[in-house]
Amino acid sequence: MNKHIELVKKWLADKDSVSQQELSDNRAAAAAVTDAAYDATYMANSAAATAAYWADEAANSANSVAADAAYWVKLYEELTK
Repeated sequence: MNKHIELVKKWLADKDSVSQQELSDNRAAAAAVTDAAYDATYMANSAAATAAYWADEAANSANSVAADAAYWVKLYEELTK
């Protein structure tokens, strides 16, 4: 379980369940984890960071980019099976 992905999934299910600050903090934390990862988990961490990025972007703009967040959540889940 990845806490960054879980927050994005929560936001995707209900846009009002996560604040803009939580999304911004999640984005920064996911990016930091990705920057620190140099092993086989890099791709999964990268997908988590990208999902967090798109969730934060979607909250700041039109919800149409929520599909991008959903894509990266799905990729993360495929990579971590």
